[in-house]
Amino acid sequence: MQIATWNVNSVKSRLDLLLRWLGEAKPDVVCLQEIKCVDEAFPRAAIEDAGYHVAVHGQKTYNGVAILSRLPLEDVTPRLPGDDEDDHARFIEAVVSAPSGAVRVAGIYLPNGNPAPGPKYDYKLAWMERLRGYAADRLQLEEPLIIAGDYNVIPARADARRPDAWVEDALFRPDTRASWRKLLALGLTEAFRACDDAEGLYSFWDYQAGAWQKNDGIRIDHLLLSPQAADRLVSTRIDKHVRAWERPSDHVPVVAEFAFD
Repeated sequence: MQIATWNVNSVKSRLDLLLRWLGEAKPDVVCLQEIKCVDEAFPRAAIEDAGYHVAVHGQKTYNGVAILSRLPLEDVTPRLPGDDEDDHARFIEAVVSAPSGAVRVAGIYLPNGNPAPGPKYDYKLAWMERLRGYAADRLQLEEPLIIAGDYNVIPARADARRPDAWVEDALFRPDTRASWRKLLALGLTEAFRACDDAEGLYSFWDYQAGAWQKNDGIRIDHLLLSPQAADRLVSTRIDKHVRAWERPSDHVPVVAEFAFD
């Protein structure tokens, strides 16, 4: 089973690219971020025609997340617990029923947090603490859990071409990385680094200053795994070539393969 995450940066603007990649890569489950549309405007029919079930938690113009799956989706739940006043569409959870049992998948779009320090950064750290509470609760179920998405976190210096340029950025500030480590300390495994410790591998390149051409990127799109999911992890990859397509997102898909029947 291939499970992927991709910040598509407007699903309506990138629909042709999304359908092209779905046809090429044939992932089983995809968590999308920044779909930038309300639920009713999501191009559901085109994606269903490509063979996918769809669950959407959208928001006009900003944010928005979705889960696409070749297998039926059950128990779909939008919104991250912990703050009833938070109206940002940044979280969606569903259960995928595989022949070997249920796999719980959460798609997230963690706040950027810039400028930092400031209210937006406070919101980012509070959101990360809520995510930690969610993960702690779900881990008690002792089931395969995959939390996939745009985390807006550069975990380590090896995950940026020019780490010193990001020192004061919300994606790389010490408090951000400390919150990331608290997540991992629950017993979660970061899929990509479990399979590959090489430098120079990124999932995001800015549109400015020739970042793509210089490979001046950062790795901020991640899949975190419960022990039961980590035990089934086979491989990971970054579909970097998608960034070279016409009118691309600034992110590319990150894919993990699991030995689920």
